[in-house]
Amino acid sequence: MTLRDELPALGADDVAVPPGVTAGIAVFDRRTGQFVQQVNADHRFRSASVVKLLIVLDFLWDRGPAYAVPAADRTRLEVMLRSSDDHAASYYWDHLGGAAIVDRMVARLGLTHTAGPPATHPGFWGYVAITAADTVRIYRYILDQAPSPVREYVMDLLHRPTRHGTDGFDQYFGIASVFERDFSIKQGWSGFQGSSGYRSDKAKPTDVPVDLVSEALHTTGTVGLDDRSIVAVFTLHPAGTEYEKAYAEVTRLTAALTVPGVPDRR
Repeated sequence: MTLRDELPALGADDVAVPPGVTAGIAVFDRRTGQFVQQVNADHRFRSASVVKLLIVLDFLWDRGPAYAVPAADRTRLEVMLRSSDDHAASYYWDHLGGAAIVDRMVARLGLTHTAGPPATHPGFWGYVAITAADTVRIYRYILDQAPSPVREYVMDLLHRPTRHGTDGFDQYFGIASVFERDFSIKQGWSGFQGSSGYRSDKAKPTDVPVDLVSEALHTTGTVGLDDRSIVAVFTLHPAGTEYEKAYAEVTRLTAALTVPGVPDRR
């Protein structure tokens, strides 16, 4: 299968999405080369911090063959990926061309439903449109096609997440709560009280292609020995949902998925 292959409709019926929650889910088994589960895998969500995967790949793209990373950038990229730091992401968004980052990576990776933020919000990297299916394609590129220095550098950081983001939010929901070891994560959260950009946008969901208002909580990453399975769970929650409630719901949803090659669960 290639990065552009269509997803088969598998496993949707046995996933109980909580009432009022909109979910987009894709689980891919790298050993068999098959998607084993999907729910609304091409539904677009605002990316929140998941877009940081595209930012780091764009930064590294033309640095071969050594892919040396200057010390200052190593510091920024480490905190951006391990602790989901927003200031680091904003630095690269400004210095690498903003939405042009997304345009370049869409073309390079063959992403099918990913796009830059709405024209009304050019500086909001967290408003990039992305899907569960495209997120799987991103991880497949990192793991199976990226030059080995890029793969090793990025995956090492994703395998060593800090418990809390630099904004104080506990980022061990979903994948990190369900699986005891052998996981990597790049999480995303937006719209909760105290999070970056909280209530900064009053746009109605019908005003732009992607819902910019509902509380969003996403868990993405890999699970199992040698990153066997790629998991992407994107969710939107009813207005006013507390972070703790969304955290629990996303974790229960992730625990119910079919994930090949998983280690013992917590």
